[in-house]
Amino acid sequence: MRRRLINSTLAVVLVVIAVFGISLVIVETRTIESSAQESVQSEAVRLVSIVDSRLVGGERVESGVLSEQITADRYARIEIPGRAPIEIGDRPEGGVIANTQKGDHGELVRVEESRSTVSREVGRTLLVILAVALLAVVAAVFLAVRQANRLTAPLTDLAETAERLGSGDPRPRHRRYGVPELDRVADVLDSSAERIARMLTAERRLAADASHQLRTPLTALSMRLEEITLTDEPETVKEEATIALTQVERLTDVVQRLLTNSRDPKSSSAVTFDLDEVIKQQIEEWRPASRSEGRAIVRSGKQGLRAVGTPGAVAQVLATLIENSLMHGDGTVALRTRVTGNQAVVEVTDEGPGVPPDLGARVFERTVSGRNSTGLGLAVARDLAEADGGRLELLQANPPVFALFLSRESEEPDIHIPG
Repeated sequence: MRRRLINSTLAVVLVVIAVFGISLVIVETRTIESSAQESVQSEAVRLVSIVDSRLVGGERVESGVLSEQITADRYARIEIPGRAPIEIGDRPEGGVIANTQKGDHGELVRVEESRSTVSREVGRTLLVILAVALLAVVAAVFLAVRQANRLTAPLTDLAETAERLGSGDPRPRHRRYGVPELDRVADVLDSSAERIARMLTAERRLAADASHQLRTPLTALSMRLEEITLTDEPETVKEEATIALTQVERLTDVVQRLLTNSRDPKSSSAVTFDLDEVIKQQIEEWRPASRSEGRAIVRSGKQGLRAVGTPGAVAQVLATLIENSLMHGDGTVALRTRVTGNQAVVEVTDEGPGVPPDLGARVFERTVSGRNSTGLGLAVARDLAEADGGRLELLQANPPVFALFLSRESEEPDIHIPG
């Protein structure tokens, strides 16, 4: 493309120079010839006027007197009736420019100039025109190369940007080139790069969140299935299978919620549900794990609450809080429900040392963990809570008190479970 731009620019310049140059040469040649003819004629008129005036005054008319009245490189011949012709200068050979004038006393004055003088003048003019044309060509080459570089360099850079996008490097370059059309292409590529980067980030985040959120529930589910295979009691099999099916449904809801959040964080699948059922389900699921560690899970507070949210997502948030208490805390894990304003609150606490002071509110940030864990659990739990209009907060660091706030459907009568 660079060569094509240079060649096309040079072709246009050469055509312009040829058209205007030839026209200028023709016009200048005619102008020089016309000027030379007028000069010879003017000199002949002047010379015949001088001869007339001298004849009238009775003065001598001879070459010595008239030679000073004619240009040095010209030839003049003066013919006076009854006298010998008078010649001034050397008569030119070859083509000449001549003019003859007749005086009042019958004298003839002829002035001649060699055409070579005109040719030399035309040659000098032609050289000037050629020099100007050469300068124009050099300037055109310089401007063509500069313009070609200005256009091809950005195109090469844009091609590299597109290649980087295709190879999986979605970082926008934010380069502009001062050419509106190329800048528009650069804007589109940068916007595409940002969209691809967001999509890749969302996909990686989804993979990490799903891996973290499904790992522990799947382990618990596999343990229940193992218990089913090891028991022969129909009632136990039925009970464990029912709990396993409930876990599968909750995991399905969690996966669907994670997919929805990754594609459209503002979307919501919230419904009105029985908060007691979700809490009861979580206590039953985590009781075997708590017993194996010699710990207990208890529930207190207001009952009969109906909250607005996605039951599977709320269950997963509570599962994350209970798992953190069992993993990082100590003593009894307590779940307490209460009402504040138009919100239902579920608090999860334990008797452990709580959240380290250096973490504080950063405990909900991704990759932030008080111990050697992934640091994704609480971050994903907060995202799940906020997706349906709720929120997850750390009310107290020591002992730790995490609170899940959910919108409430309506006022319910106060029913308390003794603590």
